[in-house]
Amino acid sequence: MSKKEHKHEEPQNEVQQTVEEQPQENKESNPIEELEQKVAELEQKVADLEDIKLRQMAEFDNYRRRTNKEKLELIETAGEKIFTEMLPLIDDFERAVTAMEQSDDINAVREGIRLIQQKFLSFLDKHDVHPIETEGVDFSTDEHEAITTFAAGEDKKGKIIDCTQKGYKLGDKVIRFAKVVVGE
Repeated sequence: MSKKEHKHEEPQNEVQQTVEEQPQENKESNPIEELEQKVAELEQKVADLEDIKLRQMAEFDNYRRRTNKEKLELIETAGEKIFTEMLPLIDDFERAVTAMEQSDDINAVREGIRLIQQKFLSFLDKHDVHPIETEGVDFSTDEHEAITTFAAGEDKKGKIIDCTQKGYKLGDKVIRFAKVVVGE
């Protein structure tokens, strides 16, 4: 019986040994396969991220070009609306010149010129262009340009005495300084 048991035990040990070896081989190959799979997944993620990055860079470049083109067009045509609105004023001036040549009534011509001036001033007001105040105000280098000074006494010291050229503001920005004579 001992021989049978011994013989019988040997095959079991061989089978056990083979079964034990197999999982070890599978265990060793599984981590390698898993790592290879993870590497492949990571390589795919890197490729996807590079593709996204390239697309975003191209999209940004297209956006930059488009906005630069729009800015350039805006700069080129910025004055178009204003000049289009000024054309009726030019028409009025042409009619006034024709009327001056054909009419002997100087009062009618003067009245026509005043109407055109009022129309032009309302046009400027509509576009937020306003004259800079100079009459009786203190001299300010932010709005005025002193072309000369004039001895006018203590009460007029630092005040504007005369304006030789009106200044204008577009909103709060000075677009032309008023040229003035300042008292000293």
